[in-house]
Amino acid sequence: MFTGLIQTIGLIEQRDHARLVIHCPDIVAKIAIGDSVSVNGVCLTATQLSDTNFVADVSPETLGRTNLGDRKLKYVNLEMALAVGDRIGGHFVSGHIDGVGKLSDRALVGNSWELSFEAIPEVARYVVFKGSITINGISLTISYCNDSGSNFRVAVIPHTYDNTTLKYLDIGSSVHLEGDLLGKYVEKFLKSSHMTPHNLAAPAITPAFLLENGW
Repeated sequence: MFTGLIQTIGLIEQRDHARLVIHCPDIVAKIAIGDSVSVNGVCLTATQLSDTNFVADVSPETLGRTNLGDRKLKYVNLEMALAVGDRIGGHFVSGHIDGVGKLSDRALVGNSWELSFEAIPEVARYVVFKGSITINGISLTISYCNDSGSNFRVAVIPHTYDNTTLKYLDIGSSVHLEGDLLGKYVEKFLKSSHMTPHNLAAPAITPAFLLENGW
């Protein structure tokens, strides 16, 4: 489990069909063999360590669903797994991405950036105005989206832009997208076989209902 707050940028020094060697001298001393590390939003396991690098095995499934096998990809966002007692400054991120999207536009507004993305249907269903989304492992808030969620925009402060790989993206660059975990559970419950005709006939949730139940 992660929070989407990036700790450093790593450099992919080597890659093949089964592993990545990632240069990250800033945090490698804190990593132990077997630890989970978010690599551009993808949860990988550290299998080997050196003074400056860690090695992560990657399966064909991972390479098929991500862009980690892309030879043009050099820099990746890194975050170590959440420890008990850590502050949660972003939102809960599983490291299991829902799909790959792409950057469609970039605009400098004041001293911040507005980045627009296109999302495939598997991700778009979880895109909601002012909701959370993970882009290449970064926890961001959606500032605009169309009705389907297939096009959305995020506002990025200078600190986030300068200290993540967002600054390396070009128009058309692919990105890993993960929808908000809470939204997935809500969707699951609504589709559950436990939703009986009695449940479906229950009154809708209203402001009065929420007040009565302590919200």
